[in-house]
Amino acid sequence: MLLALLLMVATASAPVSEALAKRRSSSGAPQIAAAIVVDMNSGSILYSQGADMPRYPASLTKMMTLYVLFAYLRAGKVMPTSELVVTPRAASQAPTKLGLKPGATISTSDAVKALVTQSANDAAVTIAENLAGTEENFARVMTDTARSIGMNATTFRNASGLPNEDQITTARDMATLAAHLIHDYPEYYGVFETRYFTFNGRKYRNHNKLLFGYNGCDGIKTGYTQASGFNLTASVNRGNKHLVAVVLGGKTGAQRDAAMRSLLDRHFAAASDTKPTPAQLLASLVPAPSPPPVQKPAFTLAPPTPSAPSAPAPAAQTSTDESADSTDTEEGDTGEPGEPIKASLTAAEPAQKPSMKPSKYQGAFQVQVGAFTSEAEAQNRLGMVQQRASNLLQNHMSFTTSFMKGDEEWYRARFAGFSREGAQAACEALRKMSLDCAVMKAE
Repeated sequence: MLLALLLMVATASAPVSEALAKRRSSSGAPQIAAAIVVDMNSGSILYSQGADMPRYPASLTKMMTLYVLFAYLRAGKVMPTSELVVTPRAASQAPTKLGLKPGATISTSDAVKALVTQSANDAAVTIAENLAGTEENFARVMTDTARSIGMNATTFRNASGLPNEDQITTARDMATLAAHLIHDYPEYYGVFETRYFTFNGRKYRNHNKLLFGYNGCDGIKTGYTQASGFNLTASVNRGNKHLVAVVLGGKTGAQRDAAMRSLLDRHFAAASDTKPTPAQLLASLVPAPSPPPVQKPAFTLAPPTPSAPSAPAPAAQTSTDESADSTDTEEGDTGEPGEPIKASLTAAEPAQKPSMKPSKYQGAFQVQVGAFTSEAEAQNRLGMVQQRASNLLQNHMSFTTSFMKGDEEWYRARFAGFSREGAQAACEALRKMSLDCAVMKAE
């Protein structure tokens, strides 16, 4: 009788459990491992689910790779036009990648766009090795930089996000990194809105699908490995409201994107429309417990200190997930399954000595040289202007950014990294060459 009663209870409870699951799903609750939504005006956490749970970042790692690179660009230690040498180790990285050949070179500007759009692992390692000699050295700089901006739950072991069991982060830390990218490097952040990138005759489409249909999205990065699931950090501006959200551990790319849209849609109404100073925002983004002591490595190629560090985040626990990988052409953040990838101090060729230039090329102003109804026209104009005014623009990163004009999508062609006075002088010089231009403040 007892057994029969238990069977009856189990049978009766099954439909109830299914109904509750369906209710949770239909309510819009995201079916992902971890998430956070941050009001970029107030610094308030509008939504949090497992925000401090250790997770594998996958190619969200490349956000920090670019954050470190932007510091070197601003300091003049490397230029957008600098040619980075591809080592055999960089060329041998797992897909997705550009297919760079050993001994070839790629400009810093192209390498940046390759990370943003294609999530190219060979380009990520090329950046790391040219700046720090080895990828392991560069990963130490990445981790030190993470600590300096309050990402105490994050450890980096490579520049690409390919599987490594020691490379962990949290949703909160990724939101912190996104906030610093936006506010510390406004002259370069616009590159995250790049939808298409053409290299060696091949056109690459940005993996971030929100850029192609979600109102106000201006970046920033997707990520995927088998161990991490599908990850996304997104920034969305609507009017004076600005949200940054992170979703980690989606089961599919479509599910992850749907969860991100749902979270943003549900929390925009509660977002503030009063703009704070960057210092106010970054100071309020995360709680401030006492950080654990950080052991400095012997190698110290530290980038310039960001202007507005945030408060530190809680330390992470060791992850127990296995680092395995599988192919996914949509995300393009994959590697070979098996042992975690370990960087070697002796595997990389020596870095090229960076060119030292004055730091006059930094600044939050941009020079716009046209707006067009197609991405190809905008890219063509950038190339033509850069060719005619190479001495004037060679040290400024070119990029395109899109906007809606009525029901039609337009593309702006811009050069980044000017002071206000520098942008005005450059624009005046371009006009004397019969080239239209306008001075714009980085969004």
